[in-house]
Amino acid sequence: MRKIAFTTLAAIGAMALPATAHAQSNDDPKVEGFIGASAGIHDLGSGIPDDDGGIYGVVAGFDVPVGDTFFIGAEGNYHFGDGAIDNEYGVAARAGVRFGNNAKVFVRGGYQEVDIDVFNLVGVNPPPGFDTSAGDYLVGAGVEFGLGDSPVRFRAGLDTIAFDSTRATIGVLYAF
Repeated sequence: MRKIAFTTLAAIGAMALPATAHAQSNDDPKVEGFIGASAGIHDLGSGIPDDDGGIYGVVAGFDVPVGDTFFIGAEGNYHFGDGAIDNEYGVAARAGVRFGNNAKVFVRGGYQEVDIDVFNLVGVNPPPGFDTSAGDYLVGAGVEFGLGDSPVRFRAGLDTIAFDSTRATIGVLYAF
């Protein structure tokens, strides 16, 4: 499953970069790419004490305007974690509304895979061959905003994986 997720993330990047370069070479800002750092907390919602963990990583993607204010796009993320989270990664489609030049409100839906640190979660190592990862659909919402004409943006998001866990993130993006 990790190979599929990393291949999907690479494919999103491969599609976003040429489209962005083409848009910029024609002075046509239709496709907007972004890459950035992200951090947050992911609560697994298992009912086990201390079933959450900090997550730290990267996010990248692109948005395409549809009309004057509406946009659609895609993004991928990879985070390593502490506490109950070893790492997590996923992809999502986005749709939202742009306000002014540097503000966006969006919803997203996709797939997120989470590798759980079983020892930190329950205090014992899992038996050999025990699958410590779980993945399911992700739904969420977020905001992005910049200051002035700078390509630097700030981001906040709130997601759930299959309505079992809660994942809150903040980040800093570079839009290109």
